[in-house]
Amino acid sequence: MKVKKYVAPSMPEVMKKVRADLGKDAVILNSKVVHTGGFFGFFTKKNIEVMAAVDPSPFDKEPIQKDRERTVPVNIQPKREPSLLEDITPLVKSLNQKNDMDLLKEISELKLLIKDTQSKPTVRTSIYPEPLQKILLELEDQEINEEQQSDIMSKLLEKWYKNNASSSNTEIKKWVREELLTRVEQYEHGGISFKKKYINVVGPTGVGKTTTLAKIAAQCVIKHKKKVAFITTDTYRIAAIEQLKTYAKILDVPIEVCYNLDDFKKAKEKYSSYDLVFIDTAGRNFRNKQYVEDLKEVIDFTEEMETFLVLSLTAKQRDMEEIYRQFSLIFINRLIFTKTDETSQFGSILNLMTTYKKGVAYLTTGQNVPDDIMEATPTEIVNTILEVDTK
Repeated sequence: MKVKKYVAPSMPEVMKKVRADLGKDAVILNSKVVHTGGFFGFFTKKNIEVMAAVDPSPFDKEPIQKDRERTVPVNIQPKREPSLLEDITPLVKSLNQKNDMDLLKEISELKLLIKDTQSKPTVRTSIYPEPLQKILLELEDQEINEEQQSDIMSKLLEKWYKNNASSSNTEIKKWVREELLTRVEQYEHGGISFKKKYINVVGPTGVGKTTTLAKIAAQCVIKHKKKVAFITTDTYRIAAIEQLKTYAKILDVPIEVCYNLDDFKKAKEKYSSYDLVFIDTAGRNFRNKQYVEDLKEVIDFTEEMETFLVLSLTAKQRDMEEIYRQFSLIFINRLIFTKTDETSQFGSILNLMTTYKKGVAYLTTGQNVPDDIMEATPTEIVNTILEVDTK
């Protein structure tokens, strides 16, 4: 076998070199981005380096030479240059002619090739068939992290070639849904369990904690006929206390304002006969570690409490991760994601779930109380990520 290395500024140009030298039967063994030239590390040029090979045959030389000398008629458009994918497609299509062990071996090699190209944007998309390229772009648009993207695309590519590289878009979308469900179903989802008396919501300022708490409490009063009370520890903002008092008046439920742990214990005794007690905490700068410590001085985090961390989907992924790390000093049962109506990127839901191994309790879709909230299920979460309207 004849193996040679070629370098050019772009993939089409390097493929022209490969065909001119090795002919149409050449096979791409590997490709990567390289930087050449420059001065002391500056002004380097980005190129594509390709390793190509061909199995020489005594019958190949003459036809290749004739092909070079043949002129293309004016009325015939020149054939477009095949992509990197098309160069390996004949090899991959032959997989279905092999036994299962050979098939698994070849697929494993393809996965390694994919993994090797994840950090190379110029060739990352081109290694997938066109229908799967669209899926990859959608995953990127949803801001699903690269680790998840790589894993999902590897599974899709395996299914693609096991189905003879001829699956419909409908079938491919079904695969994507299945892959997302597999990841989401690993964790516990759903609203309050009704096994714990105290329901506590924590989170940074501006994520909609008080409104979310009121929505959940309203459902318990109206739908489940529970006897409910409110406790607020948000003594930093008068408006927050007044807001919760307004919700308490509408729902006809009592409310207590607690300034310290003693106040909290007294409120617990006062509401000992109630089914559920909802606790609203202060929304302060999440970067201040002392805030979480202050919570412990006001709230008795006992075994009979469910705690939900509220995060806004309009926040940056990095900020949400830092928020979780700050509040992880308190045991978090599940996550609540707000403001799904104010963004079109939902990949952070999957990212945080898989990173911190936590399920989702609720997704909120607006400001209306008691509406604009839905209990999270694996199907609802996947529909949100895929932007599927089920209403």
